[in-house]
Amino acid sequence: MTRGICWCVSTTSTDDWIHLLKALADDTRLRIVKLLLDDSMRVGEISESLNVSTYNVSKHLRVLREAELIVMEKAGKAKVCALAEEFRQKLEENENILNLGCCTFNFDQLPAAG
Repeated sequence: MTRGICWCVSTTSTDDWIHLLKALADDTRLRIVKLLLDDSMRVGEISESLNVSTYNVSKHLRVLREAELIVMEKAGKAKVCALAEEFRQKLEENENILNLGCCTFNFDQLPAAG
């Protein structure tokens, strides 16, 4: 079930905010977002960078994809992940800070991958 995330607080439902917060509530998912700030990556590259199994990375990517924070495309046998354009633009506008009103995520202050 996919829920579109609208970045306008006044038009976003409580359920959308809960879905978004749940997607960002895990350290591994935050680290994945931080990795993807620089460039798109294959699932295996994310797994190696974070020292997390490909299986677990795939589960985290599904949560991020369902929250529409990332997009995935096939490149041969591999899947390439990137931040969703709307999410990337929001972060770029605010110097990698996502302010939801109730809380703020500063992706530059997250620990390095690995």
